[in-house]
Amino acid sequence: MKKYTKDHEWLRVDGDVAVVGITDFAQQQLGDVVFVEVPEAGRVLEAGKEAAVVESVKAASEVFAPVSGVVIEGNAALSDDPALVNRDPEGEGWFFTVRLSAPAELDGLMDEAGYQSFVEAQH
Repeated sequence: MKKYTKDHEWLRVDGDVAVVGITDFAQQQLGDVVFVEVPEAGRVLEAGKEAAVVESVKAASEVFAPVSGVVIEGNAALSDDPALVNRDPEGEGWFFTVRLSAPAELDGLMDEAGYQSFVEAQH
């Protein structure tokens, strides 16, 4: 199951674990990504609060936790190759995995069709 936030994060959920990253739309808005800071394993995240940082040639932006939980792993590949976010934002360019502590929070997120409508309404 894949869900999206209004802050342009995506998450792919499998059981009580979610992989989180930024959407293709978000990376296009940022431009060339030059630095990514991902959360450490064991960090407790709260939905809607800052979880990671992404910097591009244009701007630095926070990446918010779409759900509450405990970080399982940050994507170490992004420190060596932050441009992975531009090349494959919804695949190899993921930011972190998190074990959900409040799965009901998923109900407040958008599905792919809802997210596409949201993005189109922004323009």
